[in-house]
Amino acid sequence: MEKRIQALDVARGLAIIGTLGTNIWIFSKLGNYDFMLGFGLNDYSLDSVIEAIMLFLTNGKFLGMLTILFGMGLELKRQSFIKRNQEHIWLWVYIWSMLLLLADGFLHFLFVFEYDILMSYAVTGIIVALLVRCKPKILKILAILLGIFYTVGVLLVSFALEAGMRLSEVRNDFIFSLNEIADVYSKGSYIEQILFRLDGIIQMRLEAIAVIPMNILLFLFGVYLVRAKIFQKTEKSAELRKKFLFWGLAAGIPLNALAFLPFFSMVSLVRYLFAPLMAIGYLMAIHWILERKGNHFLFQRLSEVGRTALSCYLLQNIAASILFYGWGFALGGKFNSIGTIGVFMFISLVMMMFAHLWLKKYNRGPFEMI
Repeated sequence: MEKRIQALDVARGLAIIGTLGTNIWIFSKLGNYDFMLGFGLNDYSLDSVIEAIMLFLTNGKFLGMLTILFGMGLELKRQSFIKRNQEHIWLWVYIWSMLLLLADGFLHFLFVFEYDILMSYAVTGIIVALLVRCKPKILKILAILLGIFYTVGVLLVSFALEAGMRLSEVRNDFIFSLNEIADVYSKGSYIEQILFRLDGIIQMRLEAIAVIPMNILLFLFGVYLVRAKIFQKTEKSAELRKKFLFWGLAAGIPLNALAFLPFFSMVSLVRYLFAPLMAIGYLMAIHWILERKGNHFLFQRLSEVGRTALSCYLLQNIAASILFYGWGFALGGKFNSIGTIGVFMFISLVMMMFAHLWLKKYNRGPFEMI
């Protein structure tokens, strides 16, 4: 068995829980994602500010970090096959694993949560697996071109969103559609919710498709980090980590703070363009802290969540749907921001307990075994 890298396990565990830090608001609001409009609605109540601070810390950041970690995992697997002189079969083994992930993602989308990320990761993984053997110079050119294309696309969409939402008719129609979604999740049966997702599969998967260019870039960045031996104990690696830590936070924090401005498009712009910067800062900060507090109880629990990442991702969304949706405990729409954060912390603790107890008997999570 390949030796596990503690920093990757801890980062993966934190990323999984961090994605819930964003998704919990969708569950709590019964599918209503009006928080993506930020302060464009000029709601600066204490409740909205608390929600915005939580989303400032989580929205897009942990998803970005998880995407980078997927890319690092891809390259680590490839290198392990190379060490065993089995590079010729690596591509097919990896593509098969991504096809299984695609199937997992579709089932997760259909039966649990319409904002599944696994399907997008599976498609991205296949694309990057086909690219990763290209020469570094070619990969750099592809990344630059793709980055320009993606950035222009995000800016154009953000501009269109801002212009559209300033029209009262468009804004009212959008809010009405969100209320219709909330009705389905508050009053609809479990079967009705499945049929609702199936009927709207194309519309609901648009984001997962649109972010594939960003995913490719972050996967490739993860590949680069592994090849740069980012977590090795060398002066060169330490200097590289310091550089990424500084720029990830020094540039990432103020750029992500733009989400507090009173514009409809700013949260989307931050999520899809600037959040990955903070994700890089988070990843490097995790390693910096682990070097000093590696045996801390919390990091041990996060490491266990990281080792059962797929299972915890699926189970935390199942738990949230049971708690909030009408066919379950029907708690959706009944909590303010503090209450929602409380439920997030409760589910996170449950996931940590689950991972700890499960790994006492098994080496991998239940869904990882499939």
